[in-house]
Amino acid sequence: MDMRRSDNGFSTAEAARQATAARPRPDARGIITYPDYQVVVARPGDTVSAVAQRVGIAEGELARFNALDSGTALRGGEVLALPRRVDGTGGTTGVAQNGAIEISTLADAAIARAEGGSPAPQTQRPAVQPASEQPRQHRVQRGETAFQIARLYNVAPRALADWNGLDPEMRVREGQVLMIPVPDQPAPARAAPEPAPEPAVPAPGSGSATPLPPSASTPLPPPEPPAREQEAAAQEARPPSPALSETRTEATRPRFVMPVEGRIIRAYAPGRNEGIGIAASAGTAVKATAAGRVAAITEDTNKVPVVVIQHDNGLLSVYAQLEGLTVARGASVTQGQTIGRVRAGDPSFLHFEVRQGMNSVDPMRYLQ
Repeated sequence: MDMRRSDNGFSTAEAARQATAARPRPDARGIITYPDYQVVVARPGDTVSAVAQRVGIAEGELARFNALDSGTALRGGEVLALPRRVDGTGGTTGVAQNGAIEISTLADAAIARAEGGSPAPQTQRPAVQPASEQPRQHRVQRGETAFQIARLYNVAPRALADWNGLDPEMRVREGQVLMIPVPDQPAPARAAPEPAPEPAVPAPGSGSATPLPPSASTPLPPPEPPAREQEAAAQEARPPSPALSETRTEATRPRFVMPVEGRIIRAYAPGRNEGIGIAASAGTAVKATAAGRVAAITEDTNKVPVVVIQHDNGLLSVYAQLEGLTVARGASVTQGQTIGRVRAGDPSFLHFEVRQGMNSVDPMRYLQ
């Protein structure tokens, strides 16, 4: 069964809300006695054989009842179920299976008191836990885990481990007898939501309250003007929109102009394309995007000229796919001055870059 599903019938909500009592303390031999059965708590270093000798029971019988071998080493605090009841001397107990004292014991005590004597000394018997606090027992079946058993009985896995002395991994074995922890106190009841108060219903024949008429001393508010008049009044009160084109300063204008007019056919992509490609017909005049000085004229691998113009603030503009250059290295150019023409190609276009020192930047930041 998949315990992770919420629709399989198991819920840990009540187990989380339900506190469990502590396991009763055993007697000097480690025995905890309940009305219907007994268990023994192992000491550090115990084996099944040592526990059997201490409680006075055959080691093979104790081992088989707990699905163990006689020489199995036990953990301190591990709980073994006794196959039958034992008394304080290691024999069978004088407590009946229903928790009542044997009739012969009561008779001997009554006769001794009637004769004015004291009852004969009795063998020390283990303290019997109240029947109301007797935990249920569960024998582990093949494939079961401690978590499944805890959910089955709606108890916390940690409480199940503490009551039975399980190891930190909470391992159980087939045939092991487990005690199911008993609750310390009833789970707190969830407060039921308070019902919504029902509306007051007038008594039959009493009628309903009459609403008060509008007072003559409080005149009605004046009627609102038509929507068209309201819009006209709001339009008059609205301040005129500022003419942004008139207040535009040189600092807010685009710094560069387009070197050629055309659509962008290759976008800026650092590492793959350090500039933009602008579609233009072969022979279209290429203009200097801003005033500056021709810093270099070189050629690409196809022997096609490349022009580099230096501008203020360390900016450089680069023009490729040119022919018919009209400027020379070291010449000063003005913004919009023709520096060459677009070379024929399929398609024909101008490759344009803007660089800040050695690093390329997006040309559209300066063209728009």
